[in-house]
Amino acid sequence: MAVLICMVLTTSVAAAPATDAPDKQAAPAIATKADASDDADIAARIRDIFGQIAALHDVRVRVSAGVVTLDGTVQAADDKGRAETIASRVSGVVTVQNDVTRDLAVGTKVAPAIGQFRDDLRAFARALPLVGVAIAVGLLIAALGYGLASVTRLWRWVAPNLFLAELLATSVRVVTVILGFVAAFEVLGATALLGGVLGGAGVVGIALGFAVRDTVTNYVASIMLSLRQPFRANDHVVIEGHEGRVMRLTSRATVMLTLDGNHVQIPNATVFNAVILNYIRNPQRRFEFDLGVDAADDPVDGMDVGLSAVNGLPFVLDTPKATAVIREVGDSNIVLRFYGWVDQTRTDFLKGRSLAIKAAKTALEGSGFALPEPIYRLRFDEGAALPVQRSAPVTERPPRRTATRSSPSLAGSDTAPDAHVERLVNAERAASGGKDDLLDPGRAVE
Repeated sequence: MAVLICMVLTTSVAAAPATDAPDKQAAPAIATKADASDDADIAARIRDIFGQIAALHDVRVRVSAGVVTLDGTVQAADDKGRAETIASRVSGVVTVQNDVTRDLAVGTKVAPAIGQFRDDLRAFARALPLVGVAIAVGLLIAALGYGLASVTRLWRWVAPNLFLAELLATSVRVVTVILGFVAAFEVLGATALLGGVLGGAGVVGIALGFAVRDTVTNYVASIMLSLRQPFRANDHVVIEGHEGRVMRLTSRATVMLTLDGNHVQIPNATVFNAVILNYIRNPQRRFEFDLGVDAADDPVDGMDVGLSAVNGLPFVLDTPKATAVIREVGDSNIVLRFYGWVDQTRTDFLKGRSLAIKAAKTALEGSGFALPEPIYRLRFDEGAALPVQRSAPVTERPPRRTATRSSPSLAGSDTAPDAHVERLVNAERAASGGKDDLLDPGRAVE
């Protein structure tokens, strides 16, 4: 880590533009006479400078008539140009002949690396107390956050339901952990490194956001459903073609028990965007059915007879009243549609509808109305020999009879709602103790 920080700092310094670079000056004129004492002074000055730089210890210097000749070996390629630059800046130097070569021996390369590694270890050992303090500060902040998030009673008091309470507690944990990391890096003085870490985390977060987009959408839908409360436990609903009774609303899906006794889990994202049909919110429900009478019969009389039978059933509500209409005139019959209302808390919808169909059909047949089957017209070409036997003469239609208000066969029929699925839901909810259920009976249903 120390090596990485040093490299980053060195690169930043090297890349920084020079703002106060001196203007280039014209080179001085070369002297007409060369003095040996001057050459000796120049050589001595250059050797003294190279002696202070570890990388240039092995560079040899010769000066003759102001011309400096450099030879020997250096460890890095940049040191060759560095030696030439230093020599050319000494007063009295006319030019520099650079014969320095790079030392490529393995031993000379490994030793500096080992030395640098040793220095890094020593620097790390000296920094251990500071690292310990930074870790302690970060852990202390994170521990305080976890302790605050574990106060379940506080978050349940703040949030309207259990799901949001857990969400707030988790958010507190995450925020305090991030604050702990920031405080630790501040103690270490590595704020630049912290910026790089946070930038990388942001890129990774964006990538993960695209990867778990559906999961995040479902999670947000769970939050909205827990706030909206579109249904109650044991409500008879239809969601995306799935009909059944609601068992629970979890943080991932809505769990239902179908009328066949099977469990079905619908993702909350689907439930949030779906059209929800709830049969429990309004206990009164209308049923309908069609019956066809002969085309020669009076359809208005047929409606009166059928309605009298339907209204005579004890479970059919007087308000709203049962009604009938002529739905269509077919090829061989007239279709009558009957409507009636039942209270679902006392009458099973399907049972009541079935008994109403039977009562209306019996009343129409008893009053002389025919419920004809489809009639087909056949055409025979002349001259064709057909083995057709003469049928018996058609008897006259029996006289119409007045329909009774109620049929004895229907008086004792059981129309009570089937509560078996409802009992199964209650039993399973009692066994689970309401765990992971976001449905709150104390909140209003939208």
